[in-house]
Amino acid sequence: MDPRSEVLLRQADRFAGRLLLAGLPADDLLGHLPDAQGWSWHAGDQAALTARFGPRVEFGTAPSAVDFDSAVLFVPKSRELTDYLVASLASRLAGRSLFLVGEKRGGVERAAKQAGALGPLRKLDSARHCQLWEVAVTEAPAAPDLEALALRLNLDTPAGSLEIVTLPGVFSHGRLDRGTALLLEHLDRLPTGRILDFGCGAGVIGAVLKRLYPHCALSMLDVDAFALHSTRLTLQANGLEADLLAADGIEHAPRELAAIVSNPPFHQGVHTDYRPSEALLRQAPRHLMASGELRIVANSFLKYPPLLQDAFGQCQTLAEQDGFRIYRAWRG
Repeated sequence: MDPRSEVLLRQADRFAGRLLLAGLPADDLLGHLPDAQGWSWHAGDQAALTARFGPRVEFGTAPSAVDFDSAVLFVPKSRELTDYLVASLASRLAGRSLFLVGEKRGGVERAAKQAGALGPLRKLDSARHCQLWEVAVTEAPAAPDLEALALRLNLDTPAGSLEIVTLPGVFSHGRLDRGTALLLEHLDRLPTGRILDFGCGAGVIGAVLKRLYPHCALSMLDVDAFALHSTRLTLQANGLEADLLAADGIEHAPRELAAIVSNPPFHQGVHTDYRPSEALLRQAPRHLMASGELRIVANSFLKYPPLLQDAFGQCQTLAEQDGFRIYRAWRG
């Protein structure tokens, strides 16, 4: 069981009535708290929890309208996202308690002390490198408008000017990262057919692809509900269309793709996790048509060429700049 869940269960007698667990891990916590409901914005965790606990877990960027007596926030890595989540939950908890749990190095103490502006704050437990805090909400904030928190970027791209909309917690919030910028310069001569933007984030790559290849069918996949919401806003801002997929890996992508384009993620919370990216490299050929192609950007230090060579039989470096490389691999 996740250490954060273990810390919660040490204080389980505090969670009387209807409890909302926000950002909960995919473990057995709900099995120990039969009156609790879950809210997840991670598609992989949502799928695993739904398989075990059915409709007790919802997926999205805001809690449902169902009332709850208290809530626990599993504090995420992003400060901006934490601020939004605290406000969303506290707005529904006037006179009741909001609990925050997280790893010490993940910012739980900072988040708790900032939430202390809402009411009396106390630390309840500290174990397994985690902390649990309680805020008795006396100053409930107004429910935040998520879209009002969006940052909008006007970018000059190889496909022309585009407006990119980023939400709190989404990769590269409020800016264009250097790796993606380099990849945008090397999206020419892709095969004709359906294209997948894997790990679409705020939708930068997919929006450029749709402008460069307006007749292609475009799918955009991400594990995060906030990323998909950002992508949806980016597409709307530019008058573009695509199929959006909430999933945690390439195995959930369509088959017979002409191309997969990605700035593959390799961070999860405060921990580094290369598994989704490495799975993409190994499994991409199964999702590509006979002449299909994978084109990605990656940090130069990552040992991706051997994986691509094993999976495809060939790998080409198209560019290298500022610590990033563009790789092209294709089915022969």
